[in-house]
Amino acid sequence: MAVWDDLVGQERVVEQLTAAARAARATVLAGRGPAGAGAAPGGNASLMTHAWLFTGPPGAGQATAARAFAAALQCTSPDLDLGGVPGCGFCDGCHTVMAESHADVKFVRSDGLSIGVGDMRELVLRASSYPTGGRWSVILIDAAHRLTEAAANALLKGVEEPSPRTVWLLCAPSVQDTLPTIRSRCRHLVLRTPAAEAVADMLVTRDGVEPAVARLAAQAGQGDVERSRRLALDEQARTRRLEVLRIPLQVADIGGCLAAAQRLVDTAKTDAESLAQTRDVKETDDLKAAYGAAEGLGGKAPRGMAGAVKELEKRQKSRATRTRRETLGVALLDLLGFYRDVLALQLGATGALSNEDQRPALDRIATAGPPEGTLRRIEAILACRRALDRNVDPLLAVEAMTVALRAG
Repeated sequence: MAVWDDLVGQERVVEQLTAAARAARATVLAGRGPAGAGAAPGGNASLMTHAWLFTGPPGAGQATAARAFAAALQCTSPDLDLGGVPGCGFCDGCHTVMAESHADVKFVRSDGLSIGVGDMRELVLRASSYPTGGRWSVILIDAAHRLTEAAANALLKGVEEPSPRTVWLLCAPSVQDTLPTIRSRCRHLVLRTPAAEAVADMLVTRDGVEPAVARLAAQAGQGDVERSRRLALDEQARTRRLEVLRIPLQVADIGGCLAAAQRLVDTAKTDAESLAQTRDVKETDDLKAAYGAAEGLGGKAPRGMAGAVKELEKRQKSRATRTRRETLGVALLDLLGFYRDVLALQLGATGALSNEDQRPALDRIATAGPPEGTLRRIEAILACRRALDRNVDPLLAVEAMTVALRAG
């Protein structure tokens, strides 16, 4: 399977990236660096540059595209000499990048709420060296919008003064989520929301999902490929979605509003705790073993271990907070899709609905009030998302939203 196969509905992006990977291979064979890092401009070399910014709606596949591009840059398929497409998916270069074990490809993800300046300075220092075995040294930052201001300024130095064989791949929701000075030095690729039909076809052919289930999951996923896959394959994810979509029918009084908010927040907390339960224990045990505590030192902790454990616990707490926010974010997105379908029915739109399986509830809400009330409810959901981004207490933010859903 080629590395590009996971990019659903992104044909234009794949075309641009494969052309850039071909140009990158040509520059290596010619002994040059990418355009922007010492290569002569023009010709095929102009298709390649040292820094890329991938943006798009949630679930469109920014990180997937960046990883596939990294694999194509490291591809060693012999078919390339015969005009083959970089990113075969079978050679050692492609396989190790896709498995995230390639020595010259660094994946940067934030378990917490931000990426700090210390981590970024280490990456910039790493970027100054040549690759050890591959053709390029690639640094992929999965969530560039989570960089702190100081970290973004540190990254700017690496992007401004690139090593000839270093390529930066940045992923963010939009260009506005990165510093102007950084995005001005990157080549920008915008991924679009894939069509539900394309996502459904992928679920059927690649995951063996029944066509009817795949179609409903693709519609409910609202263009988010991974979300659609979870809905198609995970019964618990489908149950959680149905619980969220019952909220519009449960806010008839204040008591119902507060109870619905409490259930939503409790579910997010339970998800975060269940995810952390095994992972946190394993991380702590592995850290202690690395300090030699597994063998025991007469009951005394090895020097430096207490500080390391404290720092790990801090990161784990931050990760749990982020997980709760992300779970709530998915629930709010489902609610947003529900009321968007309600608005479509009220306005007589003829397009496909994201929640066709909830048609009786949609019809009931659509006939209970005017479109203006639905728009106010949509704004209440968006206001809740903004409040969560500003670190407002989740229960207070969700309670305010459910009360606003009742008021209309």
